[in-house]
Amino acid sequence: MVGSLALVFALLSVFGGVAVPVLLALAGAYIFNPAVTSLEKQGLDRTWGTTVVFVAGTLLMVGAVLYLIPVFRDEAAKLPHFFSRASSEVVPRVEALLGRSLPDLVRQRAAELGQQASDLVQSAGPAAARILASFAGNTARFVATLLGLTVVPVLAFFFLQDYPRLTGMVKDLLPRRSVALISRRFLEVDEVLSAFVRGQLTVGAVLSVIYAAGLSMGRIDMAIVIGVIAGFGNMVPYLGTGVGILLSLVGLMLSWQGPWQIAVVAGTFVVGQMLEGLVITPRIVGEKVGLSPVAVIIAILAFGELFGFVGILLAVPVAAILKVVLRVVIQRYRRTSMYTGEASSP
Repeated sequence: MVGSLALVFALLSVFGGVAVPVLLALAGAYIFNPAVTSLEKQGLDRTWGTTVVFVAGTLLMVGAVLYLIPVFRDEAAKLPHFFSRASSEVVPRVEALLGRSLPDLVRQRAAELGQQASDLVQSAGPAAARILASFAGNTARFVATLLGLTVVPVLAFFFLQDYPRLTGMVKDLLPRRSVALISRRFLEVDEVLSAFVRGQLTVGAVLSVIYAAGLSMGRIDMAIVIGVIAGFGNMVPYLGTGVGILLSLVGLMLSWQGPWQIAVVAGTFVVGQMLEGLVITPRIVGEKVGLSPVAVIIAILAFGELFGFVGILLAVPVAAILKVVLRVVIQRYRRTSMYTGEASSP
């Protein structure tokens, strides 16, 4: 398994330009394969099953994009004003709540941070436009990237249609003596990886809806953005919730309409955490533990530094493989005389 990883990264270093669309297509095939396999078990031809899943996924994605783009565009337009107001209004309201003045250094730093955040958000759009213009100026690179992104759905469709045949071809290349063991190890990798992907996406999506809906009911500024940050930030335990609560408190101070808003914000996060612990994870996601958030963050940082964007795409599956490898190594180490302290037989 480690040798296979080394071979993959060696090939990526040679064919780096082709890697991104192929990896994206393979990721799509891997994610949707269980749905197509389920339809196939119910008697539907795999080609038709692939078509149904592909069309349904495309329509769902297009609908979500058409709905979310205007929402996030409107929310993003409020960001400069949000940070500008925060820099000038939050500190006085905190002082009024505490009944005493904050140090001048705190007031000065808060104003500077709010103004810098506002300026950063305002400059993000023009900066992105300049980057896109300079990228488009290189015609060959722009056409290659556009062609690569266009071909991703086509590749994903054929990969999904031929998924059993592709996995069968790889399995046929394995040494006959070790095929059962290697297949079992990669089945463990699949369980770890699928548990992580399914778990994090499901928990993040459900919590984002809960937080965004609750904060919108409380008429908190930037409710949808805060909800998405808090929901998907839950990949790192306590970080997403902590950041969401902090941003919600800032939004609460800027949109204060009465004490009832405090109860709504507190109730939103309490209900979200209770549902995550009692319903979403045990009943919807299941008890399987995929990858710890810390392992994922370290893998993304490490492989992103070594291999760039391709390394980021491969970070999660590589982390799943390394988890299985490390578990096997530890199991075998604990059976050695070095660990047990028993003398080896002559």
